[in-house]
Amino acid sequence: MITVLLADDHDLVRTGIRRLLEDVEDIQVVGEAHSGEEAVRQVRELRPDVVLMDLSMPGMGGMEATRKIAAANPRTRVIVLTMHADKLYPQRLLKAGARGYLTKGASVTEIVHAIRQVMADRHYLSPEVAQQVALAGSGGEASPFASLSERELQVLLMLMEGDRIADISRRLCLSPKTVSTYRQRLFAKLGVNSDVELTRLAIRHGLVVAEDPAAYESGN
Repeated sequence: MITVLLADDHDLVRTGIRRLLEDVEDIQVVGEAHSGEEAVRQVRELRPDVVLMDLSMPGMGGMEATRKIAAANPRTRVIVLTMHADKLYPQRLLKAGARGYLTKGASVTEIVHAIRQVMADRHYLSPEVAQQVALAGSGGEASPFASLSERELQVLLMLMEGDRIADISRRLCLSPKTVSTYRQRLFAKLGVNSDVELTRLAIRHGLVVAEDPAAYESGN
């Protein structure tokens, strides 16, 4: 039996994945975590075979949680399950110790396949992610986001999700002033002057997908 821990700060997402995996005979969900810190703690207590890890969570976030789990519990394989398919994230997460990377559009068949692949000591990347990673080494345009720290990336993701300074402050357990400092640092590093310009840049480099691309066209 393959034991799995679900780490995601959205109750509905965890419940949905749990229900999907309940019908798989050789997989058992043994725990759920709503933050990076809780995921690290539950891995230490439950020793699951696999963690399905969201990237954007309160506190330390999925990237740092992956790093800590991989370092302290190498027998636990981390598969990142997130909305973000940009090559920047899988590259960093694989370096942090993740064994797999899936987008949240993945079918239950693909999730189960990924779990079995990492249990066989292989890595698994969803096809669209694998393509992005492959293109990253083909001489294409370098991502301007590559210079960001993990915390800056975490704040960036939350801004792209529409979170306000107060929301980010609460989720990351940081003061609003600190979050504002991170936001201004993002602007300076990326050469933008507003959240709209930041979003345009993220869309242009495939970091996020715009629900209404026309809304972010130059001049709007």
